[in-house]
Amino acid sequence: MTAVRRSIGNFRIADIQRECPGVSLDLIRQVLKTMRKEHRVECLGRGQNAEWRRTGRWEGELGTTQ
Repeated sequence: MTAVRRSIGNFRIADIQRECPGVSLDLIRQVLKTMRKEHRVECLGRGQNAEWRRTGRWEGELGTTQ
């Protein structure tokens, strides 16, 4: 997801919603769940204001240098 790749530091689902206004909340959650299973992101809390962050695995698999 491009919005996750562009994020600097931690992010919240609300941040992704602002970046992708046409994408449903359910789809964002589904994508993050898949990415978490792949160890590309990790959730740092619970609830509506939980923060997420990319892991080192995200960087290597996509070939980005950010």
